[in-house]
Amino acid sequence: MSLALTAFTERGTALACRIASALGGQVYTLPKFHREGTETYHSLSQWTKAHFAAGDDIIFVSAVGIAVRAIAPYLQDKFTDPAILAVDEAGQFVVPVLSGHVGGANRLARQVAQIIGATPVISTATDVNGRFAVDEWAAAQSFSITDRTAAKAISAALLAGEPVGFTSEFSHDPLPEGVTEGALTPGFAVTCRTDATFPAGTLVLHPKVLAVGIGCKKNLPQPQVTEVVFDLFRRRGLALRSVCCLASIDLKREDDGIRCLAERLGVPCRFYTAEELAAVEGAFSGSAFVRSVTGVGSVCDRAACLAAESGPLLVEKTACDGVTVAVARREYFVRFEVEE
Repeated sequence: MSLALTAFTERGTALACRIASALGGQVYTLPKFHREGTETYHSLSQWTKAHFAAGDDIIFVSAVGIAVRAIAPYLQDKFTDPAILAVDEAGQFVVPVLSGHVGGANRLARQVAQIIGATPVISTATDVNGRFAVDEWAAAQSFSITDRTAAKAISAALLAGEPVGFTSEFSHDPLPEGVTEGALTPGFAVTCRTDATFPAGTLVLHPKVLAVGIGCKKNLPQPQVTEVVFDLFRRRGLALRSVCCLASIDLKREDDGIRCLAERLGVPCRFYTAEELAAVEGAFSGSAFVRSVTGVGSVCDRAACLAAESGPLLVEKTACDGVTVAVARREYFVRFEVEE
């Protein structure tokens, strides 16, 4: 996902380039307005379709109507559509057209407005009324909202002046106005577990805090690592959505099972040398055979702790079907102030 900007006049193209220079986006324009650093296209519809499909944030330096007509055929869902902005070519107003909260259009509009000295035109109800927007906040924290009904109920309650509950297994900032500590309905919770119990209708949010350390035999079938890890998480009541990375020894850099699991979860892999793993402090069970092959007596638990930045082990080394797995949790603090 990246930022794509388009304009349809010379003045608009210059403003788009100014915004892109500050935010790192790419400017696209018509051939007649091409200038250094821009790319051109011939069909606005096809250009919009491609960037919409890629999930890119899009800024139209144009009238709002042009942006609306361009994106109309491709609208899908407020929880998946990208941020769409319209900026007039004089640089007076920045209008979030689509996905103000979850897609981050409101936040992006404020950034652009600050860069060019414009007025952001924010119209979402929670913003207009100065209320906490759980969907915008969750998106800014990289939480996935899987219960849309609960998210809407929270916003409705806050707008109506009714209390909203909050629970967390992590320390947190002072709560926003209208949010109360405790398991109320509606409410939201921050946890890396799936076995925690909350009132029906609670919006459960999983932070990316779990580092999964993996060791495995050579030439295992591709799905085997995935099956072992998924089963372990299910049995231990841990949320797969909370996985932030996989970790192992550098000898496993080309392992298909680890690579496929990382792709399935959409997370990066961290690989460490035997020396780096051996330097991890702690009491870990070791194997003479593993040491003879890798140069270090234990891989998965040390790799998990290292990737979790010395966070505690939640699951010590567990072996199954030629795969060893350990899970460590990074330190985490729930912040409520959304950075612009």
